[in-house]
Amino acid sequence: MLNDTTSAQKAQTLAEALPYIKRFFDKTIVIKYGGNAMTDPHLKECFASDVVLLKLVGMNPVVVHGGGPQINELLDRLGKKGEFIQGMRVTDEETMDIVEMVLGGQVNKEIVNLINRNGGKAVGLTGQDGNFIHAHKLMIPNKDKPDEMIDIGQVGEISGIDPSLIQFLDSGDFIPVIAPIGVGTEGETYNINADVVAGKLAEILGAEKLILLTNTPGVLDKEGNLLTGLTPKQIDDLVADGTLSGGMLPKISSALDAARSGVKSVHIIDGRVEHALLLEVLTDEGVGTLIKAK
Repeated sequence: MLNDTTSAQKAQTLAEALPYIKRFFDKTIVIKYGGNAMTDPHLKECFASDVVLLKLVGMNPVVVHGGGPQINELLDRLGKKGEFIQGMRVTDEETMDIVEMVLGGQVNKEIVNLINRNGGKAVGLTGQDGNFIHAHKLMIPNKDKPDEMIDIGQVGEISGIDPSLIQFLDSGDFIPVIAPIGVGTEGETYNINADVVAGKLAEILGAEKLILLTNTPGVLDKEGNLLTGLTPKQIDDLVADGTLSGGMLPKISSALDAARSGVKSVHIIDGRVEHALLLEVLTDEGVGTLIKAK
């Protein structure tokens, strides 16, 4: 039996959530799902139940997932070492086959199954389904030789996203779960950074929120302190002095682009915290770093 204090705390939490439920009713929330939240069994269950709850109270969650650790694990088993340049995975033809198998098959179906077991109606997709993520080859600038571009294989840059499939699923009370694989004009497949897909999708769908789950409390300064709010100028300074590097670069860039393109709020939050998603969306506390448009 609950004691009075616990009952009061639970009631207070529910009352605190009500204004947010009203504010975000029928609004789209794009969630990039990655990090420990994808590998720790308890955190996976927390995430799935959080997504289902958001849907049940009238919001439209759209999940975009990564799968870096799972891809690396399979590459290791095959004796192939993963390589990254500026936070992007170098993807030759063999690696692309593995990316498609892991992201579009294993990881995507596991997330769909988790959400469905928790009472949701999830549907797994890649950008090939309905041809809804159009992409072309990404070339990245060589930092040491600015006039040169680096070819990192079958890595894609988004040419466009057709939102109609996602909107159709949302309207039928389904929860889209999207693997970040795009398709080119000749049917060729491209590995696209999941943060980039989440950011662009949030922009195209006119999302209320973009939430990026990561393995840190948010964006940290050089002393390891959490930066709760960041402007574009502050982000430029953090990149210039090396505070932000590696895998955080595409995450920050996508977050900033989304904020500048009209997504009302963009958050980088700690996916290692139980129910981090609910804490961010439904409480006064919020967790992590808010990215501001200006």
